[in-house]
Amino acid sequence: MKFSGGTANRASAFFGTDMAHITTWLHHVLIGLGYVSVWGLCGAGLILSCLSFSGTWLVALGALLAAWLSGASFPGWWTVAGFVLVAVLVDVAESMAGIWGVRKRGGSGLAGLAALVGGLLGLFFGGMIPVPLIGNLIGMMIGSFALVYAVERYRLKRSSPAVQIAMGAVVARVMVVLLKVTVTLGMIAWLVVGIIRAK
Repeated sequence: MKFSGGTANRASAFFGTDMAHITTWLHHVLIGLGYVSVWGLCGAGLILSCLSFSGTWLVALGALLAAWLSGASFPGWWTVAGFVLVAVLVDVAESMAGIWGVRKRGGSGLAGLAALVGGLLGLFFGGMIPVPLIGNLIGMMIGSFALVYAVERYRLKRSSPAVQIAMGAVVARVMVVLLKVTVTLGMIAWLVVGIIRAK
């Protein structure tokens, strides 16, 4: 079937315009999905921080995705680098906090390790408590306390100092969770405000 020159030109113009609209629409959908992923990463990062995991890394990944999507000056690569630095510093603070909490009250190096292992075990088993996040946090504190107490009770052969050292481990774990949640919220707020201002 042959088309006249005018018909072929009209068809070409129609499909060309249509393709441009589809391409533009697809571009907007993909950008929108990208930003949904950014906010999903931020939300997941906050939940992980509440569970004493390194949620700051997910927020830094969200900032990286936002920088790639935006093409604007914000968040930019300096913001991404800053977020990665903050995530590293939070992890360093976490690793030192458990040891500090135990050592400050006269505990051993093994008790510092017990605080970490007990916290992770308690976090897992605390998930069986039917209150999301709260159950995990309660489990983390109980696990940290119990394992540090067991290690120090065996070492010192006395209950009272073992309780004091175990309480130091619990206080350190709580401080780490508060630090992680505060820093993660700050990073998310910085990202949200910056993206809104850049629009």
